[in-house]
Amino acid sequence: MTKLTRRNLIAASAASAAALTAGKANASEAPSLKGKSFLVTGASSGFGYAGALLYARLGAKVFATMRNLPRPEATELAAAAKAEKLDITILPLDVTKDDQVLKAVREAERLAGGALDVVINNAGIGQSGPIEVQDMAAMQLAFDTNVMGVQRVQRAVLPAMRARKSGLIVNISSQLGRVIVPSGGPYSATKFALEALSEQLAYELAPHGVEVCIIQPGGYPTKVWSNRNRYNLELKGRIDAERATGYADLVGRMGAETGGGRNADVLDVPRAIAEIAALPAGRRPLRRAVHPGAKPQEAINRVAAETQLNWLGNSPFGPWIKAVHD
Repeated sequence: MTKLTRRNLIAASAASAAALTAGKANASEAPSLKGKSFLVTGASSGFGYAGALLYARLGAKVFATMRNLPRPEATELAAAAKAEKLDITILPLDVTKDDQVLKAVREAERLAGGALDVVINNAGIGQSGPIEVQDMAAMQLAFDTNVMGVQRVQRAVLPAMRARKSGLIVNISSQLGRVIVPSGGPYSATKFALEALSEQLAYELAPHGVEVCIIQPGGYPTKVWSNRNRYNLELKGRIDAERATGYADLVGRMGAETGGGRNADVLDVPRAIAEIAALPAGRRPLRRAVHPGAKPQEAINRVAAETQLNWLGNSPFGPWIKAVHD
């Protein structure tokens, strides 16, 4: 498997942008993002880093946000943008900090000249291990990042979007937001919560012309695995002996997962987002499963949509439900 590096992502996203805009029947079929403003959280690596480059190469004005600036990833992204004359602005944003979220969003809106067109909530963390060994600090960190962090960003960007009656919020969930693997820690719990949060928001925004799309990736070779090991090792050091011995095999694996064997193209996710963002308003899907392999969540997605339509389709909320699912 080719080692994943930011240099590889820079080269791959350039090739991906070229592929997306070449070989089409006509130019109107290319997913041009020209004139659109994108804000991306968690742009220091993985889907966020690759996406920032791809969206800019497709013509978007991109606000790539990340925490702990200055950092090497920001320097490399800025250098790539300068070399290719891409419209990428890097802003500090830690999704767990109210003040940083609001400051970054307001600056992006100022530079964009108004409401943002597309906001991608990509920042997130992974943790694993049995549920019983997850202490309150681990659970707090997981939910504060993966759920509350998304909500902070949504609350910051939505007033301007609603006032303009347009916009797209893209929330990065996971296939583990619909299906569960034992010893997955609080990750599925946070992504299940994100799925519900996003779907409810989609209904409530239907009268305002703002759309929500939930992206459900499978496993990809991103830094989520090495980052997860760091969080897991910190938690492992806090697990009491009684709980550790109760799940000896599962606890033993914590902090030692490599994510090896995953060789799907990280750019699958940014490509899917670019295609969805380029669709006309009202034509964008609520959910998109992304992975070249199995997508077990798709059956659940279909049943859930049918259930919502059958249950509330003829209620006073029917127009909102149908606007999202039809």
